[in-house]
Amino acid sequence: MSAPPRSTPTVKRPLHPIRRTIRYWISRLVAGAITRAWLRLECDGFERLPSGPAIYCFNHLSWSDPFVLMATLPMRPRLSFFGPREEDMGVGGRNRLMNWTGSTIPYKPGKNDLLEATRKVSAVIAAGGVVAIAGEGRIGALEAAVLPLNDGPAYFALRSRVPVVPIAINGTSWLRFGGHVRVRIGEPIVGTGRPDRAGVAAMTQALQTSLAALVEDAVQPRRTGRSGAWLSERFNEWPEGSREAALAAQTAGAIEQQPLPAAGS
Repeated sequence: MSAPPRSTPTVKRPLHPIRRTIRYWISRLVAGAITRAWLRLECDGFERLPSGPAIYCFNHLSWSDPFVLMATLPMRPRLSFFGPREEDMGVGGRNRLMNWTGSTIPYKPGKNDLLEATRKVSAVIAAGGVVAIAGEGRIGALEAAVLPLNDGPAYFALRSRVPVVPIAINGTSWLRFGGHVRVRIGEPIVGTGRPDRAGVAAMTQALQTSLAALVEDAVQPRRTGRSGAWLSERFNEWPEGSREAALAAQTAGAIEQQPLPAAGS
């Protein structure tokens, strides 16, 4: 008796560029409308944004930060986000939604696809777009402090020969209806030379100093009610296990970097 024929694995075809563009614009418009309806957004320093390709490095306080940026940053140049760090973007509703928007450059935790992720960042820049990166590599618990930055933003900027722009977000630690959120843009940092260890370290330090100055006057918001707290923590991932543990560790200066692509990756 002959064996049944083997089924051929289904190969997912790449999304057509036009469909990807349509999804991108829909997601920007919808995210902007919902975010602006829920929060009071204050924008400062947007005249400092370069008109062309750049790397945007923002501090990270909440899962909602990318949506705040989608609601406030100009519609052009086209915006992409480096991340999330996921093994399979097809697993989980949040990952599938982010993948659907066509505005993410995911990379795997094991770093076995960093070369591919780096090529995708370069392709976005070459096409005239901008790439936003949460430089801390994780969520922070203090509004007026910036965790040590990874060297990924500086490396990408030097490699692509574009400026890196510090962007400070404050007010998203606890989400509430009508809550005040501030987005502040710092002066673009232009590096020179090759993306070697010394150049990346110097640009990263300049970026760290700029972001720290942009958030130093932020006020730590009070905890919201039960529904607000649920929404605030809905998609947050705390390496320490909870916000309280992260707050204690950050206050004590015991939080380490969560790795992003490094120079020479």
